[in-house]
Parts: sequence; C-alpha cells; structure tokens
Amino acid sequence: MQKILTEISNLSERDCFNIIERHKSKFTYPIHRHTEFELNYVQNAAGVQRIIGDNIETIGDFDLVLIGNENLEHVWQQGTCNSKDIREITIQFSPKLFSPAILSKNQFISIKKMFENARHGIVFPTEAIMKVYNILDSLATEKDGFIQFTNFLLLLYYLSKFESRPLSSNTFTNVSSGKESRRITLVQNYIDEHYLETIKLDDLASMAGMTPTAFSRFFKLRTHRTISEYITEIKLGVASRALVDTSQNISEICYASGFNNISNFNRIFKAKKGMTPKEFRAVYKKNKVIV
Repeated sequence: MQKILTEISNLSERDCFNIIERHKSKFTYPIHRHTEFELNYVQNAAGVQRIIGDNIETIGDFDLVLIGNENLEHVWQQGTCNSKDIREITIQFSPKLFSPAILSKNQFISIKKMFENARHGIVFPTEAIMKVYNILDSLATEKDGFIQFTNFLLLLYYLSKFESRPLSSNTFTNVSSGKESRRITLVQNYIDEHYLETIKLDDLASMAGMTPTAFSRFFKLRTHRTISEYITEIKLGVASRALVDTSQNISEICYASGFNNISNFNRIFKAKKGMTPKEFRAVYKKNKVIV
C-alpha cells in the first residue's frame, strides 16, 4: 500500500531550529509530512514542480515557502528543471518554539498571523526573498548559535511584513482560515457542512443579517472569492483529498464531491489546478513511497 512518508526530523530538543544547506542537481526525496514547521528556500531551480497539499506549481529561479501544519504533505520534484547547481536551504523548528504567551505580544503580532496562514502553506513574493536573501545566505554558516537565532528571528519578522500567498485549500488541509469575522465564519461553517446540497444566497444572507446584495459584496471583500467560487473550492478540496487518499475511481469522486457531471468536474478541476484529476492523482502516486 502506498502512503505519505512521515519524516523524523534531525532537530535536537536542545536546539531552537535545524538548518541544512544543500547543493544538488536533482530532487529525489518523496512526498512527506512532519510535525516541525519548515521554511524552505530553493534557488536556481526554474522548472521544478512544488507540491504543497493540493497545490501544484512550477517554480522560477527563486522560491521560498513556509509550511506550518504537521498534516500538510509536500515535495519538490524535478519537473523540467535542468540546473546542475540547485541550492536549497531548509530550516525546521518546533511549533512549540514560540509559546502562545510570546506570540500574543504586540511585537509578535505579524509573526503570529504568518504562522496561522502557514497552516495552508504560504509562498513569499520575490520582494520578500530579496529582502531576506542576505540573512538566508549567511544563516547556515554562522558559527555563533545566539547570533544565528537572533538572525532567524529577524528573518521571520521581515517575512511576516510581506503579503504571502496561501497554497493548499482549506478543505484539503482541514483547517479554517481562523481570521474571518463571526458572520463570515458562521456562513463558511454552514457551507462546509452543506456543500452537497443546494445552497441559496438568500439563506446565507439571512444568517449574516444582511440583504443578498450587501452580503455578496461583504463575502467577496472578506474572502476574495464569490460565494460560488468558495463553494467550488470546497468541492475541489474534497475531491483532491479523495484522489490522494482513496482508490475510488474519478467518476465516483466527482459525484461524491458534489459535481453534477464528469466533464464539468474535469473542466473545473483543470482550470483551477492546472491539470486533470487523473494527472493530479498520478503526480501524487509518483511521489509516494511503498510501505
């Protein structure tokens, strides 16, 4: 049976974090998950395929992501990359490194928000990478452990000031955004539980105590999605998880996820994920290990 590899980190209980720098020509490690948070930087690897949860993207010359969820599987695979000198810097640290008491302090507000977003996996813009490049570049070779840690804190702080982009969907990752208003959360919870049913705008607006027109604008403003886009994302997350975790055929998954016909399912899935459900499943199958 094929499973996702659970990685055992080399992080010592006596250390704040574990950092590894590699120079290589190929990615060979299988898809995996681990309890530690991971900040991963990849340089000179245009064409490599990055998989974080149900997000699959081809990266450019610079890529920096933060993963903060022990159940979020991820992998970098070769794709069309022909580089002979790929540089990778991986920093892993315990989710308990920063206590809730510390993260609640004013000076850590932006870092706390970044960690919350990282439950879905987040990718940082090029400007953020350029801002922290010198810190990343020297972090692995710094001999003084205290200076290394203070630079790591500075690295996290600078990154937290940039607008990162979430990767894996809520449904696939099985977490909520945790930052919406009470009205939005109420509606989202209802959609999460009733996405297989006919959901009416009037009913959602009534839940939020707003007119349908006002609620539509409010929902789009707060979630950056229309209601129909949000419902579709929920269904795609459910379908993606089934493609990864079950042996159901694609037709069964289509209808079990709330889509009405297979051609529409294939079309929407490819438009959102950049590949068909069959191709998506094949990518995951290729990167799993046999246990």
